Amino acid sequence: MNGSMIRMTMADGAEIGVYHAEPQGERRGGLVLVQEIFGITDHIRDLCEGFAADGYEVLAPALFDREAPGFEAAYGGEGLQRGIELSRDIHPIETSVADVQVCVDALRPKGPVFAVGYCYGGSVAWLAAARVEGLAAVSSYYGRLVPESKEAPKVPTIAHFGRHDHGIPVEGVEALAAAEPANAAIYIYDAGHGFNSDRRDDYSPEAAKLARERTLELFRANGG
Repeated sequence: MNGSMIRMTMADGAEIGVYHAEPQGERRGGLVLVQEIFGITDHIRDLCEGFAADGYEVLAPALFDREAPGFEAAYGGEGLQRGIELSRDIHPIETSVADVQVCVDALRPKGPVFAVGYCYGGSVAWLAAARVEGLAAVSSYYGRLVPESKEAPKVPTIAHFGRHDHGIPVEGVEALAAAEPANAAIYIYDAGHGFNSDRRDDYSPEAAKLARERTLELFRANGG
C-alpha cells in the first residue's frame, strides 16, 4: 500500500486520523472516501488504494476518532453493535459532513474533487452532495438514510442499492428513483447490503464491478 494515516484538523478543532493515498500515474482529481460504520478498515484502505491506482488522490477521514480513536471493527458481533451505536446515537452525522468539507477544501487547489461513500458513508456522501461546497460529483453506496432524505444533490450524483438489502427496503429505493431527485440517478442491483465488500457474505462481484464502472464514468464525465 502506498497510503498512510495522517492527522488533519477539522472545522470544530478536533484532530482526527485521515487515510491518505497518493494518485498513481496521471492525476485525475481528488477523492474523499467516506467509511462504513466499521471505521478505516483494511477494506476501506484497499478501496482508497484502488482509486489511487486510477489516478485519484484520496482522503478517507476516520469519522469516529473523536468518540473512539482508532476504531476499526469486524462486520459482526460487538464491533457491529459499537459501529451502530457510534453512527446512530453518539456521533452527529452533521459532523461527518463537515469533515468531508474539510477534506474537499484540502484537495480543491489541485483540481476537481469527488466523493464516494459506503453504508454509513453512503448516507454522508448523499448529504455532502447537497451541502458541501466544491464537489464535482458524488457516488453513494447503500446509504440507509438516502431514501428518506428530503435533500436533493446539487451536483451529479449516483446512488447504488441492493434489491435484497434487509436494512433498506427496496420499496423506498424504488420510490426515490420514481421521484427523480434533481441531479441524481438511482441504480438497483440484484444483491444485498454491502455488495461492494469482498469481506461480506453479500459480496457480489458482478454488482461491485458495475457500480465501480459507473462511479468512474461519473467522475470522468465531470472533470476526473
